[in-house]
Amino acid sequence: MPFLTEDALDLPRLVAQVAAPERGGIATFLGLVRNHNRGREVLRLDYSAYGAMAEEECGRIVAEAESRWPVRVAIAHRLGRVEIGEASVGVAAAAAHRSDAFEACRYVTEELKRRVPIWKREFFADGTEAWVDPTAAARTASVEARRQ
Repeated sequence: MPFLTEDALDLPRLVAQVAAPERGGIATFLGLVRNHNRGREVLRLDYSAYGAMAEEECGRIVAEAESRWPVRVAIAHRLGRVEIGEASVGVAAAAAHRSDAFEACRYVTEELKRRVPIWKREFFADGTEAWVDPTAAARTASVEARRQ
């Protein structure tokens, strides 16, 4: 099943992909488009990707998580125009125990941001637009995580 889509994300579908009777915990992450960034009003986003490479890297990340923890993982990432409040990325990780599900979900989410060649263009209320460095948020998040 492809990881990238131009369709609206369906969290119940991601959950269904990983659910099983032996998996008692499912952790999910759903990233929504917010209406601001760095003090500026955002109207919408546009995502693009190097499709084949992005699909391949998503597959590697899923395989890594499934080899590190006893989990099943599903990923979906939007491409194209995504409006405020819509989901742009979803991750579901299921395991027998919640701790494995939480850890794998966090790992996949962070690695997805850090490694997958998906680019985001923000459209601002003032009529300007800007490309966002896809690795900047991941670097900030990993610094924050190390501080905790």
